[in-house]
Amino acid sequence: MIVVGLMSGTSVDGIDAAAIAVSGTEADLQVDLLAGETYPYPPELRDKILAVCGGRAISMMELGMLDDAIAFQFANAAQKIQAQQPKADLIGSHGQTVYHRPPSQDRLGYSLQLGRGDLIARLTGIKTICNFRAVDLALGGEGAPLVPKIDACLLSHPTKSRAVQNIGGIGNVTFLPPNQLSDWKDRVWGWDTGPGNALIDLAVSHLSDGSQTYDRDGQWAAGGTPDRQLITKWLEQDFFRQSPPKSTGRELFGQDYFTRCWQDMEQNNLKDSDRLATLTELTVASIIDSYQRFLPQMPDEILLCGGGARNLYLRQRLQAELTSAQINTTDEVGIDGNFKEAIAFAILAYWRVLAITGNLPQVTGASKPALLGEIHLVE
Repeated sequence: MIVVGLMSGTSVDGIDAAAIAVSGTEADLQVDLLAGETYPYPPELRDKILAVCGGRAISMMELGMLDDAIAFQFANAAQKIQAQQPKADLIGSHGQTVYHRPPSQDRLGYSLQLGRGDLIARLTGIKTICNFRAVDLALGGEGAPLVPKIDACLLSHPTKSRAVQNIGGIGNVTFLPPNQLSDWKDRVWGWDTGPGNALIDLAVSHLSDGSQTYDRDGQWAAGGTPDRQLITKWLEQDFFRQSPPKSTGRELFGQDYFTRCWQDMEQNNLKDSDRLATLTELTVASIIDSYQRFLPQMPDEILLCGGGARNLYLRQRLQAELTSAQINTTDEVGIDGNFKEAIAFAILAYWRVLAITGNLPQVTGASKPALLGEIHLVE
Protein backbone atom coordinates (compact mmCIF):
# COMPACT_ATOMS: atom_id res chain seq x y z
CA MET A 1 0.00 0.00 0.00
CA ILE A 2 1.16 3.53 -0.76
CA VAL A 3 0.57 5.89 2.17
CA VAL A 4 1.40 9.56 2.68
CA GLY A 5 2.25 10.63 6.21
CA LEU A 6 1.97 14.29 7.24
CA MET A 7 3.41 15.79 10.40
CA SER A 8 4.14 19.19 11.87
CA GLY A 9 5.67 19.15 15.32
CA THR A 10 6.13 21.56 18.19
CA SER A 11 8.90 23.44 16.37
CA VAL A 12 6.25 24.53 13.80
CA ASP A 13 8.95 24.57 11.11
CA GLY A 14 6.59 23.30 8.44
CA ILE A 15 4.93 20.14 7.23
CA ASP A 16 7.01 17.00 6.90
CA ALA A 17 5.53 14.82 4.17
CA ALA A 18 6.59 11.22 3.53
CA ALA A 19 5.30 8.92 0.80
CA ILE A 20 5.95 5.30 1.74
CA ALA A 21 5.31 1.83 0.39
CA VAL A 22 4.29 -0.31 3.35
CA SER A 23 3.49 -4.00 3.74
CA GLY A 24 3.20 -6.57 6.50
CA THR A 25 1.58 -5.97 9.85
CA GLU A 26 3.75 -5.70 12.98
CA ALA A 27 6.65 -8.13 13.35
CA ASP A 28 6.98 -8.32 9.56
CA LEU A 29 6.37 -4.61 8.93
CA GLN A 30 8.28 -3.39 5.86
CA VAL A 31 8.60 0.28 4.91
CA ASP A 32 10.21 1.89 1.89
CA LEU A 33 10.48 5.68 1.81
CA LEU A 34 9.58 6.75 -1.72
CA ALA A 35 9.84 10.50 -1.15
CA GLY A 36 10.25 12.91 1.73
CA GLU A 37 10.07 16.68 1.80
CA THR A 38 9.45 19.50 4.26
CA TYR A 39 7.09 22.24 3.13
CA PRO A 40 7.50 25.40 5.24
CA TYR A 41 4.43 27.23 6.45
CA PRO A 42 3.88 30.70 5.00
CA PRO A 43 5.48 33.05 7.58
CA GLU A 44 2.18 34.73 8.47
CA LEU A 45 0.50 31.36 9.13
CA ARG A 46 3.44 30.13 11.20
CA ASP A 47 3.28 33.28 13.32
CA LYS A 48 -0.44 32.71 13.96
CA ILE A 49 0.16 29.10 14.96
CA LEU A 50 2.95 30.05 17.34
CA ALA A 51 0.80 32.80 18.86
CA VAL A 52 -2.04 30.36 19.53
CA CYS A 53 0.41 27.80 20.93
CA GLY A 54 1.69 30.56 23.18
CA GLY A 55 -1.78 31.17 24.62
CA ARG A 56 -3.10 34.01 22.47
CA ALA A 57 -6.90 34.21 22.69
CA ILE A 58 -8.79 33.93 19.39
CA SER A 59 -12.47 33.82 18.46
CA MET A 60 -14.24 30.68 17.27
CA MET A 61 -14.36 32.19 13.80
CA GLU A 62 -10.60 32.69 13.84
CA LEU A 63 -10.11 29.15 15.13
CA GLY A 64 -12.17 27.77 12.25
CA MET A 65 -10.22 29.81 9.72
CA LEU A 66 -6.92 28.64 11.21
CA ASP A 67 -8.10 25.01 11.14
CA ASP A 68 -8.96 25.39 7.44
CA ALA A 69 -5.73 27.20 6.58
CA ILE A 70 -3.64 24.44 8.15
CA ALA A 71 -5.68 21.76 6.37
CA PHE A 72 -5.08 23.50 3.02
CA GLN A 73 -1.33 23.47 3.69
CA PHE A 74 -1.41 19.80 4.66
CA ALA A 75 -3.44 18.87 1.58
CA ASN A 76 -1.04 20.84 -0.61
CA ALA A 77 1.91 18.98 0.92
CA ALA A 78 0.19 15.64 0.29
CA GLN A 79 -0.37 16.52 -3.34
CA LYS A 80 3.17 17.81 -3.89
CA ILE A 81 4.87 14.75 -2.37
CA GLN A 82 2.99 12.54 -4.84
CA ALA A 83 4.06 14.51 -7.92
CA GLN A 84 6.62 11.93 -9.07
CA GLN A 85 5.08 8.96 -7.24
CA PRO A 86 2.13 6.61 -7.68
CA LYS A 87 -1.11 8.00 -6.26
CA ALA A 88 -1.44 7.19 -2.58
CA ASP A 89 -4.13 4.86 -1.26
CA LEU A 90 -4.25 6.59 2.09
CA ILE A 91 -3.14 9.69 4.01
CA GLY A 92 -2.21 9.73 7.68
CA SER A 93 -2.20 13.31 8.98
CA HIS A 94 -1.09 14.15 12.49
CA GLY A 95 -2.11 17.78 12.07
CA GLN A 96 -0.67 20.69 14.00
CA THR A 97 -0.81 20.51 17.79
CA VAL A 98 -1.82 23.86 19.25
CA TYR A 99 -2.68 22.69 22.77
CA HIS A 100 -1.82 19.65 24.86
CA ARG A 101 -2.92 19.04 28.44
CA PRO A 102 -1.75 15.80 30.08
CA PRO A 103 -4.28 13.90 32.21
CA SER A 104 -4.47 14.42 35.97
CA GLN A 105 -6.11 12.56 38.83
CA ASP A 106 -9.46 14.27 38.35
CA ARG A 107 -9.71 14.73 34.57
CA LEU A 108 -8.83 13.21 31.24
CA GLY A 109 -6.10 14.73 29.13
CA TYR A 110 -6.86 16.96 26.17
CA SER A 111 -4.96 17.51 22.95
CA LEU A 112 -5.96 19.63 19.97
CA GLN A 113 -4.51 19.10 16.50
CA LEU A 114 -5.67 21.49 13.77
CA GLY A 115 -5.82 20.67 10.06
CA ARG A 116 -9.20 19.03 9.39
CA GLY A 117 -8.95 15.51 8.04
CA ASP A 118 -12.29 15.81 6.26
CA LEU A 119 -11.03 18.80 4.29
CA ILE A 120 -7.73 17.08 3.46
CA ALA A 121 -9.70 14.09 2.13
CA ARG A 122 -11.96 16.34 0.07
CA LEU A 123 -9.09 18.37 -1.41
CA THR A 124 -6.89 15.37 -2.24
CA GLY A 125 -9.53 12.80 -3.12
CA ILE A 126 -7.75 10.32 -0.82
CA LYS A 127 -9.05 8.58 2.31
CA THR A 128 -7.53 10.39 5.28
CA ILE A 129 -6.94 9.29 8.87
CA CYS A 130 -6.42 12.02 11.50
CA ASN A 131 -6.93 12.84 15.20
CA PHE A 132 -4.80 9.92 16.35
CA ARG A 133 -4.48 10.99 19.98
CA ALA A 134 -8.18 11.20 20.93
CA VAL A 135 -8.89 7.53 21.69
CA ASP A 136 -5.79 7.08 23.85
CA LEU A 137 -6.76 10.19 25.81
CA ALA A 138 -10.32 8.88 26.25
CA LEU A 139 -8.83 5.69 27.73
CA GLY A 140 -7.01 7.72 30.37
CA GLY A 141 -3.71 7.93 28.50
CA GLU A 142 -1.40 10.82 27.75
CA GLY A 143 -2.13 10.61 24.02
CA ALA A 144 1.65 10.72 23.57
CA PRO A 145 4.12 9.54 22.60
CA LEU A 146 2.49 7.37 19.91
CA VAL A 147 5.62 6.38 18.00
CA PRO A 148 7.12 3.73 20.37
CA LYS A 149 5.20 0.76 18.93
CA ILE A 150 6.47 1.68 15.46
CA ASP A 151 9.99 2.07 16.83
CA ALA A 152 9.68 -1.42 18.31
CA CYS A 153 8.64 -2.89 14.96
CA LEU A 154 11.27 -1.12 12.86
CA LEU A 155 14.26 -0.38 15.10
CA SER A 156 14.65 -3.08 17.74
CA HIS A 157 17.86 -5.17 17.71
CA PRO A 158 18.37 -8.82 18.68
CA THR A 159 21.14 -8.21 21.22
CA LYS A 160 21.43 -4.45 21.77
CA SER A 161 19.25 -2.26 23.93
CA ARG A 162 18.44 0.97 22.12
CA ALA A 163 17.06 4.38 23.01
CA VAL A 164 15.43 6.13 20.08
CA GLN A 165 15.67 9.82 20.98
CA ASN A 166 13.60 12.25 18.97
CA ILE A 167 14.62 15.88 19.36
CA GLY A 168 11.93 18.07 17.86
CA GLY A 169 10.53 21.10 19.63
CA ILE A 170 10.00 18.67 22.50
CA GLY A 171 12.17 15.60 23.10
CA ASN A 172 10.81 12.07 23.49
CA VAL A 173 12.44 8.68 23.91
CA THR A 174 11.58 5.07 23.15
CA PHE A 175 13.51 2.40 25.05
CA LEU A 176 13.86 -0.88 23.14
CA PRO A 177 15.23 -3.92 24.97
CA PRO A 178 16.91 -6.63 22.86
CA ASN A 179 14.18 -8.34 20.85
CA GLN A 180 15.59 -11.81 21.48
CA LEU A 181 14.18 -11.57 25.01
CA SER A 182 10.87 -13.43 25.30
CA ASP A 183 9.05 -10.53 26.97
CA TRP A 184 10.78 -7.69 25.13
CA LYS A 185 7.57 -6.13 23.76
CA ASP A 186 6.19 -5.71 27.28
CA ARG A 187 9.40 -3.92 28.29
CA VAL A 188 9.29 -1.29 25.54
CA TRP A 189 8.94 2.08 27.22
CA GLY A 190 8.80 5.73 26.26
CA TRP A 191 7.96 9.25 27.40
CA ASP A 192 8.58 12.92 26.68
CA THR A 193 11.97 13.93 28.04
CA GLY A 194 11.38 17.70 28.06
CA PRO A 195 12.51 20.58 25.83
CA GLY A 196 14.17 19.68 22.56
CA ASN A 197 14.73 22.57 20.17
CA ALA A 198 11.87 24.81 21.33
CA LEU A 199 13.80 26.99 23.79
CA ILE A 200 16.91 27.11 21.58
CA ASP A 201 14.82 28.25 18.61
CA LEU A 202 13.10 30.93 20.68
CA ALA A 203 16.49 32.24 21.77
CA VAL A 204 17.87 32.32 18.22
CA SER A 205 14.79 34.15 16.97
CA HIS A 206 15.05 36.65 19.84
CA LEU A 207 18.76 37.29 19.40
CA SER A 208 18.51 37.64 15.61
CA ASP A 209 15.34 39.80 15.65
CA GLY A 210 13.56 37.04 13.79
CA SER A 211 16.02 36.73 10.91
CA GLN A 212 17.05 33.22 12.05
CA THR A 213 14.83 30.45 13.39
CA TYR A 214 17.38 27.88 14.58
CA ASP A 215 21.07 27.45 15.43
CA ARG A 216 22.51 25.75 12.35
CA ASP A 217 24.74 22.83 13.40
CA GLY A 218 24.79 24.35 16.89
CA GLN A 219 27.56 26.71 15.74
CA TRP A 220 26.35 29.64 17.84
CA ALA A 221 26.05 27.59 21.02
CA ALA A 222 29.41 25.92 20.37
CA GLY A 223 31.10 29.29 20.87
CA GLY A 224 29.70 29.70 24.37
CA THR A 225 30.02 28.20 27.84
CA PRO A 226 26.95 26.79 29.57
CA ASP A 227 25.99 28.04 33.01
CA ARG A 228 25.87 24.79 35.02
CA GLN A 229 24.36 26.47 38.06
CA LEU A 230 21.32 27.58 36.07
CA ILE A 231 20.91 24.16 34.46
CA THR A 232 20.88 22.52 37.88
CA LYS A 233 18.25 25.01 38.99
CA TRP A 234 16.06 24.45 35.92
CA LEU A 235 16.22 20.66 36.31
CA GLU A 236 14.43 21.04 39.65
CA GLN A 237 11.23 21.72 37.66
CA ASP A 238 8.53 19.18 38.61
CA PHE A 239 8.16 17.69 35.13
CA PHE A 240 11.69 16.32 35.11
CA ARG A 241 11.09 14.46 38.39
CA GLN A 242 7.68 13.11 37.37
CA SER A 243 7.70 9.40 36.61
CA PRO A 244 6.42 8.16 33.23
CA PRO A 245 3.93 7.91 31.63
CA LYS A 246 4.28 11.60 30.92
CA SER A 247 3.98 14.05 28.06
CA THR A 248 4.47 17.75 27.59
CA GLY A 249 4.53 20.54 25.02
CA ARG A 250 4.82 24.27 24.48
CA GLU A 251 2.21 24.77 27.22
CA LEU A 252 5.05 24.06 29.67
CA PHE A 253 8.25 24.57 27.68
CA GLY A 254 7.15 27.55 25.61
CA GLN A 255 7.32 31.32 25.67
CA ASP A 256 6.60 31.79 29.39
CA TYR A 257 9.21 29.21 30.41
CA PHE A 258 11.68 30.75 27.97
CA THR A 259 11.08 34.21 29.44
CA ARG A 260 11.89 32.94 32.94
CA CYS A 261 15.05 31.26 31.68
CA TRP A 262 16.04 34.43 29.85
CA GLN A 263 15.61 36.51 33.00
CA ASP A 264 17.81 34.05 34.91
CA MET A 265 20.50 34.34 32.25
CA GLU A 266 20.30 38.14 32.26
CA GLN A 267 20.83 38.18 36.02
CA ASN A 268 23.96 36.08 35.50
CA ASN A 269 25.18 38.45 32.76
CA LEU A 270 25.60 35.72 30.14
CA LYS A 271 26.72 36.72 26.66
CA ASP A 272 24.66 35.61 23.67
CA SER A 273 26.64 32.47 22.84
CA ASP A 274 26.63 31.47 26.52
CA ARG A 275 22.84 31.73 26.57
CA LEU A 276 22.50 29.41 23.60
CA ALA A 277 25.07 27.03 25.06
CA THR A 278 23.11 26.98 28.33
CA LEU A 279 19.74 26.30 26.69
CA THR A 280 21.30 23.60 24.50
CA GLU A 281 22.88 22.04 27.57
CA LEU A 282 19.46 22.02 29.27
CA THR A 283 18.19 19.78 26.46
CA VAL A 284 21.24 17.53 26.83
CA ALA A 285 21.01 17.46 30.63
CA SER A 286 17.25 16.77 30.64
CA ILE A 287 17.76 13.77 28.34
CA ILE A 288 20.58 12.37 30.47
CA ASP A 289 18.70 13.02 33.72
CA SER A 290 15.64 11.28 32.28
CA TYR A 291 17.65 8.21 31.30
CA GLN A 292 19.33 8.00 34.68
CA ARG A 293 16.06 8.35 36.57
CA PHE A 294 13.73 6.15 34.55
CA LEU A 295 15.48 3.72 32.22
CA PRO A 296 15.92 0.18 33.53
CA GLN A 297 19.49 0.36 32.20
CA MET A 298 21.58 2.70 30.11
CA PRO A 299 21.16 1.74 26.44
CA ASP A 300 23.91 0.18 24.37
CA GLU A 301 23.04 2.52 21.50
CA ILE A 302 21.18 5.81 21.12
CA LEU A 303 19.55 6.60 17.79
CA LEU A 304 18.81 10.29 17.25
CA CYS A 305 16.13 11.68 14.95
CA GLY A 306 14.29 14.95 14.45
CA GLY A 307 15.77 18.37 13.82
CA GLY A 308 18.03 18.17 16.85
CA ALA A 309 19.89 15.23 15.32
CA ARG A 310 21.38 17.73 12.86
CA ASN A 311 22.67 19.94 15.69
CA LEU A 312 26.29 18.75 15.75
CA TYR A 313 27.13 20.57 18.97
CA LEU A 314 24.16 19.04 20.78
CA ARG A 315 25.08 15.59 19.50
CA GLN A 316 28.71 16.03 20.59
CA ARG A 317 27.59 17.08 24.06
CA LEU A 318 25.35 14.02 24.39
CA GLN A 319 28.16 11.71 23.34
CA ALA A 320 30.58 13.38 25.75
CA GLU A 321 28.20 12.79 28.66
CA LEU A 322 26.95 9.33 27.63
CA THR A 323 30.26 7.61 27.02
CA SER A 324 28.87 4.11 27.60
CA ALA A 325 26.47 4.34 24.65
CA GLN A 326 27.22 4.75 20.96
CA ILE A 327 25.26 7.67 19.53
CA ASN A 328 24.09 7.32 15.93
CA THR A 329 21.06 8.47 13.97
CA THR A 330 18.12 6.45 12.72
CA ASP A 331 19.41 7.14 9.19
CA GLU A 332 22.29 4.79 9.92
CA VAL A 333 19.87 1.92 10.57
CA GLY A 334 17.59 2.56 7.61
CA ILE A 335 14.99 5.11 8.79
CA ASP A 336 15.35 8.70 7.57
CA GLY A 337 15.43 10.75 10.76
CA ASN A 338 14.14 13.88 9.02
CA PHE A 339 10.87 12.15 8.14
CA LYS A 340 10.59 9.51 10.83
CA GLU A 341 7.59 11.14 12.51
CA ALA A 342 5.77 11.54 9.18
CA ILE A 343 6.55 7.88 8.38
CA ALA A 344 5.16 6.93 11.79
CA PHE A 345 1.79 8.56 11.18
CA ALA A 346 1.60 6.97 7.75
CA ILE A 347 2.05 3.61 9.50
CA LEU A 348 -0.53 4.45 12.16
CA ALA A 349 -3.01 5.24 9.37
CA TYR A 350 -2.11 1.94 7.66
CA TRP A 351 -2.65 0.07 10.94
CA ARG A 352 -5.99 1.82 11.41
CA VAL A 353 -7.43 0.50 8.17
CA LEU A 354 -6.04 -2.97 8.98
CA ALA A 355 -7.65 -2.79 12.46
CA ILE A 356 -4.27 -3.03 14.24
CA THR A 357 -3.88 -1.17 17.54
CA GLY A 358 -1.37 1.67 17.55
CA ASN A 359 -0.73 2.68 21.17
CA LEU A 360 1.29 0.99 23.89
CA PRO A 361 -0.54 1.31 27.24
CA GLN A 362 2.67 1.00 29.27
CA VAL A 363 3.92 4.08 27.40
CA THR A 364 0.86 6.32 27.32
CA GLY A 365 -0.91 5.11 30.45
CA ALA A 366 -4.09 4.19 28.53
CA SER A 367 -6.21 1.42 30.01
CA LYS A 368 -5.87 -0.79 26.91
CA PRO A 369 -4.51 -0.94 23.35
CA ALA A 370 -6.74 0.82 20.84
CA LEU A 371 -7.31 1.58 17.19
CA LEU A 372 -6.09 5.14 16.65
CA GLY A 373 -7.42 7.75 14.28
CA GLU A 374 -10.64 8.98 12.70
CA ILE A 375 -11.36 7.85 9.14
CA HIS A 376 -12.53 10.37 6.56
CA LEU A 377 -13.76 8.74 3.37
CA VAL A 378 -13.96 10.22 -0.10
CA GLU A 379 -17.39 10.17 -1.73
